[in-house]
Amino acid sequence: MAERIPVSVLGATGSVGQRFVQLLDGHPWFEVVALTGSDRKIGMPYGSACNWVLDEAMPDWAESLILKPSNPEEMSVQVTFSALPSRVAKEIEPHFAHKGVMVCSNASAYRDEPDVPILLPEVNADHAGILTVQRSNRGWRGGIVTNPNCTSTGMTVALKALQDAFGLKRIFVVSLQALSGAGYPGIPSLDIIDNVIPNIEGEEEKVEQEPRKMLGTFTDGKITLADFIVSAHTNRVAVRDGHLVCLSVELSNPPGIEEAAEALESYTAPQASRDLPSAPNPVILVRQEAERPQPRLDRMTGNGMTTVVGRLRSDPLLHLKMVVLSHNTIRGAAGGSIYNAELLVKQGFIS
Repeated sequence: MAERIPVSVLGATGSVGQRFVQLLDGHPWFEVVALTGSDRKIGMPYGSACNWVLDEAMPDWAESLILKPSNPEEMSVQVTFSALPSRVAKEIEPHFAHKGVMVCSNASAYRDEPDVPILLPEVNADHAGILTVQRSNRGWRGGIVTNPNCTSTGMTVALKALQDAFGLKRIFVVSLQALSGAGYPGIPSLDIIDNVIPNIEGEEEKVEQEPRKMLGTFTDGKITLADFIVSAHTNRVAVRDGHLVCLSVELSNPPGIEEAAEALESYTAPQASRDLPSAPNPVILVRQEAERPQPRLDRMTGNGMTTVVGRLRSDPLLHLKMVVLSHNTIRGAAGGSIYNAELLVKQGFIS
C-alpha cells in the first residue's frame, strides 16, 4: 500500500484501547493520527493520561499524541476503532458513520441490529456485504461493523469448522473468562483471589445469540440466523488473558474423533481474508496433549489470533466435547477489529 490509511482509536486509554495502540504500531496499512479519551483527559498527552497496563512499552509516537474528544469533526480519518463503553458507543459511533468514517467497533451497542454485521473474517467475510444495505437504510457514507463478544469469538471459529463438515444442532458451553475481559481496574482483588465468580452480567445472552448470527446466511440483503441452540454458563476466573471455553456439541452427522480433528485442523478462511496482515496462521490449532490448551502457554499462538482447540473427545450426552482457547483482548477485541478493517479494505468498503 503506497500510503497508509489514517485511523483513530476511540477510548484509547482503556485496556482494549491500549491493545489497539499496541497492535496498530507499525501496521502496514493503517496509521494512527488521533486518539480520544474521556472529557477529563482531553487535551492531555496520551503518555500522561494513560495508565499503561500492557507488558510491552507504549509506542513512542503515541506518548506525545494529544487526546481529542470522540467527535468526527476533530479529526480527518477514514477508519476509527472503537473501544468505547457500549452506552457511549451507542451515541457516538453513528456520528462517525454519518460523516463517512468506517467504524470498527469492539462495543456491543449495535451487534443486534439487523443491518450491522458481527464479523469474523475467517468465518463470515461475506456478511460485510450488508454494509450496502446499512448505508441505504441509514443514509450513512461510512458504516459500523462489530466484532463479537470476546467469549463468542474462539468458540464460533471452532463451530464454523464443525458446521461446515457435520452440521450443528445443539451446543452447551461453560466459559472460564480472564480478568482482562472486565477492563481496567476490573474485578477487585479480594473478590477474585481464591475464587470464581459464576456470573458475568449480560454475557450468557451474548454467547447464546451471537454465534447464530455469525454462522447464519447472508442472502437477499439480510442475515438469517443459523438454526441451532446454544446454552451457556459464563464465569470469571483469576487468569490475566485468554478465555477458555468447555464446549459440548450435538451434530447433524456425527463424526469420529479423528475425523472431527481433521475438520478442525484443515479449516481455512475464505479467500478474501486469508492473506490479510492480521490473518491467523493457522486459523485453528488442535493440540493433542491431555492438559492443553492452557491460557498462559497457548494464548499467544499465531500472535494471539489463532483459535486453539484441545481435549477433543466423545460426549456421552451429545456427540463431541472439547476445550477452546482464544486471546480475549487480541483475537476477541482489538486484533479482531483490526482484522475486520483489513477485510473491508480488501473488499473496497474502505479506500
